[in-house]
Amino acid sequence: MKKTSTRLADGRELVYYDSRDDVVRDAADPRPLDPVATTAEIRHDPLLGDDVAIASHRQGRTYHPPADACPLCPSRDGRHSEIPGDDYDVVVFENRFPSLAGDAGRCEVVCFTPDHDASFAGLSEERAGLVLDVWTDRTAELAELPGIRQVFCFENRGAEIGVTLAHPHGQIYAYPFITPRTALMRRSVAAHRAATGRNLFDDVLERERAAERVVLRTGEWVAFVPYAAHWPYEVHLYPTRRVPDLRALDDAARAGFPAVYLELLRRFDRIFGPGEPPTPYVAAWHQAPFHDPERADFALHLELFTIRRTSGKLKFLAGSESGMSVFVNDVPPEAAARRLREVASQ
Repeated sequence: MKKTSTRLADGRELVYYDSRDDVVRDAADPRPLDPVATTAEIRHDPLLGDDVAIASHRQGRTYHPPADACPLCPSRDGRHSEIPGDDYDVVVFENRFPSLAGDAGRCEVVCFTPDHDASFAGLSEERAGLVLDVWTDRTAELAELPGIRQVFCFENRGAEIGVTLAHPHGQIYAYPFITPRTALMRRSVAAHRAATGRNLFDDVLERERAAERVVLRTGEWVAFVPYAAHWPYEVHLYPTRRVPDLRALDDAARAGFPAVYLELLRRFDRIFGPGEPPTPYVAAWHQAPFHDPERADFALHLELFTIRRTSGKLKFLAGSESGMSVFVNDVPPEAAARRLREVASQ
């Protein structure tokens, strides 16, 4: 993997990641951009104990532009985008409208392909492997920034999820705090260790591997619908050897990831049958916080889920979910796992 770092016209960092070492990336950003000015701040909720990012500048972010004005496509034919080059493999740049910035963290955009009409599921295994390398490299780079406690790599796909740019891309958030979801897991892990002397992630994975909710497995990875799935179709993907974050994956797990992950994404697009639009989803990497004495007890894993519960119908977070954080799932996890096995590639 070749890595080329440059700066956009407003001072934001952009990094090209190429699979070939002989690629030259030297195009400059000619746009007359003013320096980015953000109003991001972190406010603490004393009742819930969590943190909220206030980012009013995001009200002006780009919203569903036409394909010929996409800011994530390469710069071509006289039109200048966020990517100065006329082509790329994978590219990462600082978000122009970040939720977190400065002392409040950092937000990056990851473009998986220059093809506007593609999807992650349509990538080659080589390109998916490059994206994994990029997630790993960004985790390592962002871990070195002052004050960063946790790095979150994720992809939102589909307008139903809230995506405002159709080009295939993901994001990376570097938080200056431990997120509430991770804090809950850490507390559960600590309580389980105190009560049993064992690791909770290991025990959960052992139980799930023996259950009927396994979707697919290899020597390096196992994917299953969790016993208490929150979402209509939800899959958790774990390496079979517990590691705290992407940096700790061994060569075998890294080599085996692309085929497993691409198969999961392709199955998601087949859940609701032929003729259905692409399945909207969130794909979220859960990594151990930095500077945490208990981080070795955390298990890296990816959670993939959709808000579509059946053809033409979405799962909305209404009173119980939004008001009390109590999820009500319309699809039994066993039925979801069975469907995800039925739509396996032939």
